[in-house]
Amino acid sequence: MSNADQYAVMQQRPEISGLARSVFADADKSQISGVNPVRLNEIQCGHIVIRGLENDIKDVVQSQLELPLPTEPLSCYQNDAACIRWISPDEWLVTVAENETHSTEVKLRLAVEGYAAIVNVSGGQTLLQLAGEHAEEVLMKSTSYDVHESNLKVGKVVTTTFAHTQVVLRRLDTNSFELVVRRSFADYVFAWIRDAAAEFGVDTY
Repeated sequence: MSNADQYAVMQQRPEISGLARSVFADADKSQISGVNPVRLNEIQCGHIVIRGLENDIKDVVQSQLELPLPTEPLSCYQNDAACIRWISPDEWLVTVAENETHSTEVKLRLAVEGYAAIVNVSGGQTLLQLAGEHAEEVLMKSTSYDVHESNLKVGKVVTTTFAHTQVVLRRLDTNSFELVVRRSFADYVFAWIRDAAAEFGVDTY
């Protein structure tokens, strides 16, 4: 089957609006009053995992996402349309706008040559943003990883344990972070953060 034929077949699967209902739809999102509360928010976006050899996929990623493939451990690249995170020497996590997930997956699959796997994992994980003057302190309560800015610098990506689960953690700026969490643990992580941040206050938005 030619690439054109493959593209026609794959395009028959429609883009799904609201692909995954928020796992926090029934969670307690009430504010916790405080003088300087942290802000906690779920970001609805598409998640695509790329597995393969760097030399087989770097040109594809550059051409299709207009971003270089991060090859330095614990690094990432992003633009207005996507973010690519280094997860391991042969694995990367890409996030894109939710309504661009399927088209991005199709473009990457059709362009790649050699051995690679490109998988839409949006149904299996979600992304939280934690921000505020006390956000770092909340993380210090929750993970054994050193999240001080001298170690977890802006743009650094680490896969670590958070409470009793796994997260992909990235510092966005001095006082804001993102956590990619498995959906099966997401409600637990959300509740944990609210509890850990209660002394400062919590705004959900």
